[in-house]
Amino acid sequence: MALMTSLVALAIDAMLPALAQIGTDLGAPHENAAQWVVTALLAGMALGQLVFGPLSDNIGRKPPVYVGLGLFALGCLVSLLATGFPVMLAGRFLQGLGVAAPRSVSIALIRDLHAGRDMARIMSWIMSVFILVPIVAPALGQTILAVAHWRAIFGVFLVLALVIFVWFEMRQPETLPAGERQPFDPRRTLARFGQVLLNRPAMGFTLTAGLASGPFIAYLSTAQQLFQGAYDTGNRFALWFALLAASIGSASLVNGRLVVRLGMVRLSTLALRILGTLSAAFGVYAWLDGGHPPFVSFFLYLFGAFFCMGILFGNMNSLAMEPLGALAGVGASVVTSLSLFVSILVGGWIGQSYDGTVLPLVIGFAAASAVCLPLMAWSDRGRLTPPDTTDPSPARR
Repeated sequence: MALMTSLVALAIDAMLPALAQIGTDLGAPHENAAQWVVTALLAGMALGQLVFGPLSDNIGRKPPVYVGLGLFALGCLVSLLATGFPVMLAGRFLQGLGVAAPRSVSIALIRDLHAGRDMARIMSWIMSVFILVPIVAPALGQTILAVAHWRAIFGVFLVLALVIFVWFEMRQPETLPAGERQPFDPRRTLARFGQVLLNRPAMGFTLTAGLASGPFIAYLSTAQQLFQGAYDTGNRFALWFALLAASIGSASLVNGRLVVRLGMVRLSTLALRILGTLSAAFGVYAWLDGGHPPFVSFFLYLFGAFFCMGILFGNMNSLAMEPLGALAGVGASVVTSLSLFVSILVGGWIGQSYDGTVLPLVIGFAAASAVCLPLMAWSDRGRLTPPDTTDPSPARR
């Protein structure tokens, strides 16, 4: 599960050192447009999760993963052979569409076997492994660029997809027995989508996850511009990026140890409060310094902010999935897709506001935290009287 989830991070982070070069070689309309190489993949993933989640309820958990890995490989070929920027974006969209299958189905598969704080604990450990990929991915991309063209990065993606395919086939048993699979019925599928959308705690925590992740999406899109552009870190970009990824990974490990004792809501609320306060204070400091504070201070701010994000990443999906019970497949697709759509909109707006300073990103973290705190409290109150989440299909009655 960790390896399948990590494919998303590799497909994003290994490309970051090459974004400026890709934009120049393929004729991107302006400097910030290179960010779309990241957001195109995320948009495809958000759409794909709406399809593969319900599909996994109909035909089992494993077949959609095979289809998704095939689409991912096709997208890699399109991007590898791209001669124009729109074709590159189309290939990245296909990659995102394909990678949505292992990303969303893995959550449903885990939910088949675990729930509540136990699921949060497992997700935290998976996240800690998942974070190892961002630690090494930019360095991998930078190494490839040192010895080959940026197109070779997509060749590495193809090899990894094959490894995942073989390992998943050999090691992972099916978790949804044939007797519990649902025949495809559009009306029943819409009814199940409706149940998830009307579930107050599930939707509240989903929106909270999306809003909180928006500034992080903006960071991924602008990291190359910030580190190599505004702060001229050169080849050290991979090092600084890796250290920040380690902050998220360490937070996930801490969350895995504390969540059973303290609870998901308490930890997440504390993380949002610290993140909001830290971002507001640093935003004032950065503004007084013309939006370009010393690199050390900016790095230390991001290290603390990303530690808070690591706590949130380990809990938000589990909080949203907890009340969905038998609707695990549809629930996983709605939760992950909707939260990602929200984060893309928020992160895209922040990213396109990049003006050569750190202010758009820092203000984005502060504003998102301020909005998420009351939304999380509202969602948590809804857990006291959870609605019925029994699957409306005859086989579940």
